[in-house]
Amino acid sequence: MNELRDIPQNSYGILAQNSGACALDLAVEQVRALGYGVLDGGYSAAALQGIGQEFDDTRARYLASYGEARLRAVDEHNTVRAPLTHGGRAFLDLALNTRLRAALTQLIPGKFVLNQQNGIVNPPRETYNQAAWHRDLPYQHFVASRPLAINALFCLDEFTHDNGATFVLPASHKCEAFPSDDYIRASAVQVEAPAGFYLLLDCMLFHAGGFNRTERPRRAVNHIYNIPYFKQQINIPRNMPAQALSIEARAILGYDYQEPASVDDYLAQRRGKDA
Repeated sequence: MNELRDIPQNSYGILAQNSGACALDLAVEQVRALGYGVLDGGYSAAALQGIGQEFDDTRARYLASYGEARLRAVDEHNTVRAPLTHGGRAFLDLALNTRLRAALTQLIPGKFVLNQQNGIVNPPRETYNQAAWHRDLPYQHFVASRPLAINALFCLDEFTHDNGATFVLPASHKCEAFPSDDYIRASAVQVEAPAGFYLLLDCMLFHAGGFNRTERPRRAVNHIYNIPYFKQQINIPRNMPAQALSIEARAILGYDYQEPASVDDYLAQRRGKDA
């Protein structure tokens, strides 16, 4: 990698330039241009240890509740669906992280909601269901001038080459078709990140989990935020109480965008917005 002194600092013929005042602005600019960036979540070592314990406890309860054999039969044994609805406060805090919300506000103009939150385990020396190229809006072959959805993958453990850090195809969020095999071999990048960081992806960016060659699982908590025109993977408002949530939190979690069950419900929602 070039050191900073090797990169040209002067320019000419420039009529406009993006401004970047901080690491958050850099991450946002990288997501727009390349489709991915990393953002420090601002967690201390002690806080990360607490989140890790909550992750392990929640996963143990999840496996016991749904049955590991049943989950294995549908290839769900390395995933914990919607932990913010049945785990501890840590999962809600991850979804509402202040720095993350600031980045999302820049990347998705207007309103955005949490489509899904999933705990993910990349098991040691095994394949798993995220180790294949995909978009987080799967089966879609179109591009948009602005992000429709952003993936925020929280690195509970450090993401390294050895433990299967995520591979990305830079700028593939700007191309409708899946790239050729030759392009993949020439262009794939593995993104390393410290524990406590969010890996931000435009959801139209092709990416895949790597193979974990270590002896320890790599844990992460995935979030997808989108414009309020997509259904949530699992209906969050129906599965957690709203009393202790702020107005902003309720909006992000989808309470303001539930599908009306009838015309009466639709009209009631309209009256509420007009009040």
